[in-house]
Amino acid sequence: MAIRKAEAVWTGTLKEGKGTMRVGSGAFESPYTWAMRFQDEPGTNPEELVGAAHAGCYSMFLSTLLTNAGYTPTRIHTTAAVHLGEGPTITLIELKTEAQVSNLAGAAFMEMANEAKAKCPVSKALAAVEIKLNAKLVS
Repeated sequence: MAIRKAEAVWTGTLKEGKGTMRVGSGAFESPYTWAMRFQDEPGTNPEELVGAAHAGCYSMFLSTLLTNAGYTPTRIHTTAAVHLGEGPTITLIELKTEAQVSNLAGAAFMEMANEAKAKCPVSKALAAVEIKLNAKLVS
């Protein structure tokens, strides 16, 4: 299996410093600061990237489950709200997904949606964090 890499460089003190995060493929690179992480300064932060990774992983895993069960997903849209609490600690991740899938009943969809939440690799890596799921079929 593949090994994926990323890196970060931080210079300076916590509040006055700044950093850069970059993925190994070069497809993404972004600056980050204390204010981007803990206040509302525009820009990204580690928790936002965790959310993007989780939403992407979940969507792909759900697509796999649906396809393996004989369904053809048209579109799966997933968002992840990553809550950063005291400590700081990631305290909760709320996944919300909407899937367009023809000829699929709600109960079967919910079973696969919950299985994807439990088994996607990013969910497994974040097992210490509470993960809530709100999933629905859309037309």
